[in-house]
Amino acid sequence: MESFWEPFYLTVKLSLLTSLLLLPISVPIAYFVVFKKGLVSRILEVVCNLPMVLPPTVLGFYLLLLMGKRGPFGELWEKLFGHQLAFHFEGLVVASIIFSLPMMVNSLTSGFRSVPRVLIEASLTLGKTPLQTLWYVILPNSKPAILAGLILSFVHTMGEFGVVLMVGGNIPGQTRTLSIAIYDATESLDYRTAHLYSAILIAVSFVSLLALLFMLNRRDHDKGLP
Repeated sequence: MESFWEPFYLTVKLSLLTSLLLLPISVPIAYFVVFKKGLVSRILEVVCNLPMVLPPTVLGFYLLLLMGKRGPFGELWEKLFGHQLAFHFEGLVVASIIFSLPMMVNSLTSGFRSVPRVLIEASLTLGKTPLQTLWYVILPNSKPAILAGLILSFVHTMGEFGVVLMVGGNIPGQTRTLSIAIYDATESLDYRTAHLYSAILIAVSFVSLLALLFMLNRRDHDKGLP
C-alpha cells in the first residue's frame, strides 16, 4: 500500500532530476538563440516556448504517441531497456523536461542578454574561443539567471498535472505525483487528504519563489539598484 508521503517524494525526485537535466540541455539552446541571429534562432525560440502555451493534454497526447510502444522513441527504449518509456518514471522525466523547457530557456536567454557585450568581445579579442567565453565569461555572469531557471523549473514541474496524467497515468510508486494524488483524493471526496497535499504544494512553491525573490533583490542591492 502506498504511504502518504510517497507521492511527495516522487514529485520532489522528478522535479529535482528535471531541473538538473534541463540546465545542460538549455545552455546551448539559449546561447544559439541569443548569439546566433537569424530565422533559425527565432524559430527555435518559438518552438522552445510552445510547451508554455499548448494545452497540457495536447502536449501529453503527442508525447504519448512518441513514447508509446508503437512510437519511435518508445520502441527504441523498449529494445534497449526491456520496458516501455510511457507509464514509467523515465517517461515522466522526459515529458517534464519538455514541459518545463521554457522556464529554463527563457531564464538563461534573459541572463545571457544581460551580460555586457564588452566583456564578451574582450574575451574573444584576447583569443578565447566561443566555448571558453561561454564557460568563463557568460555563465559566471549569468548565475542569478541559472538559479532562477532551476527554481522555476523545479516549481513548474512539481505542479504539472495534464502531461503527467497523459504520459505516466496513475501508478502508485512510479508515476503518481502530488497533483495526481490531489485529483484522486478530490474524486473520492477525501478532502482532508486533498487539503494536506495541496498545502504541501503551496508551501514548497511559496518557499521556492520567496527564495528566488530574495536572491534577485540581493543581486539588485549588490549592484546598487533601488
